[in-house]
Amino acid sequence: GVVEQTRRHAAIAALLRVPHVVLAVNKMDLVGYERGVFDRVVRDFAAYAAELDLPGFTPLPVSALVGDNVVDRSDRMAWYRGPALLEHLETVPVSHDLPHRPARLPVQYVIRPRTADHPDYRGYAGQIAAGTFRVGDEVTVLPSGRTTRVSGIDLLGEPVGTAFAPQSVTLLLDDDIDVSRGDLIVPTRDALPTTRVIGGTVCHVADRPLTVGHRVLVKHGTRTVKAVVGDIPSHPGGLTANDIGRVVVRTAEPLAVDAYADCRRTGAFLLIDPADGTTLAAGMADGPRPTGQG
Repeated sequence: GVVEQTRRHAAIAALLRVPHVVLAVNKMDLVGYERGVFDRVVRDFAAYAAELDLPGFTPLPVSALVGDNVVDRSDRMAWYRGPALLEHLETVPVSHDLPHRPARLPVQYVIRPRTADHPDYRGYAGQIAAGTFRVGDEVTVLPSGRTTRVSGIDLLGEPVGTAFAPQSVTLLLDDDIDVSRGDLIVPTRDALPTTRVIGGTVCHVADRPLTVGHRVLVKHGTRTVKAVVGDIPSHPGGLTANDIGRVVVRTAEPLAVDAYADCRRTGAFLLIDPADGTTLAAGMADGPRPTGQG
């Protein structure tokens, strides 16, 4: 029903942490455009949004089938005094501050052409998840913790002195250290601790339940590691389809995990079934925590 749809939309909004949430209550034509039905849906959504700590939302009654309140305001709902959906979307201010966050580069490829023109070239390619990298920056490679300096940055095949999120670049480093796909390159001044314990809020999207002891794969950035579900404090019996709850997983290898509120790319993770690759849940991490914490 409509309430179940709003629950799903709230879950998605919470996982994306969008700053502006729109509740578009569709199919108002099927209920005779009654204000009471719309108000009940808004109240139900507001209660659920409060549980998810959403920053507020804009409710809109619409009928996509006949176009009510989609492009133009509808005469059939004179009780509604707000904007049409398109009008609202066109006037919402949109901005982000990714370049001003601590820099993060999940390594997607290690480039070693070994050609006559580039016999010693060794670059680490990926999309900058946040922040700005500059030639000369001291950086740390996680999870190994090895440090070096950025000796060069290639952007679209050309050397540059600076690169920022969300550009896709190749970093060259002063030292020939071991860097692999899945590693995270960060400025040493903004390095974060690695952990084998990840806690966060997840939305369970699979039909099969998720229970304590469940063996999973954790996909974080460009790295995928084995893990086991250590605790589900919000749902002791486990999570079923569309549930949202708190989960703690223990990984076989250390990961460098930001708080989702600080960096969406390096604070998000997926739980995957190792048997068939099915995505079980999408999560928002709390951030670094000591490995010994459950």
